[in-house]
Amino acid sequence: MLARFRPGDLVVYRKQKHSNHPGPRAREVAPEPHGELYTYLVEKFWVVAECRDENKLLLRTRRGKEHLIDAADHNLRRANIWERLFYRDRFPNLQQQREAKSSTESPELASR
Repeated sequence: MLARFRPGDLVVYRKQKHSNHPGPRAREVAPEPHGELYTYLVEKFWVVAECRDENKLLLRTRRGKEHLIDAADHNLRRANIWERLFYRDRFPNLQQQREAKSSTESPELASR
């Protein structure tokens, strides 16, 4: 299953959330049995940063957060062509993140 993903691949992760007011991107909204909360799914648009041992993937968000997810997770899938086109602004750009990270790590090189 790990061979299915490579670094740089654009992926969609369906994350389950709970709140009393689901946002506009919420899908499959359902009330919880004994409360005022709702359970719903939100699609997250991430990129594969690394493929690690034991069938794990390091995924990166647009703002630089990292998540270690099992490659066999049923909520994880590759982005299709329409998602790549319509949601291109929601996917992180790994090259820009690497450049920003390298400039913050070595400020003496950035001043040259």
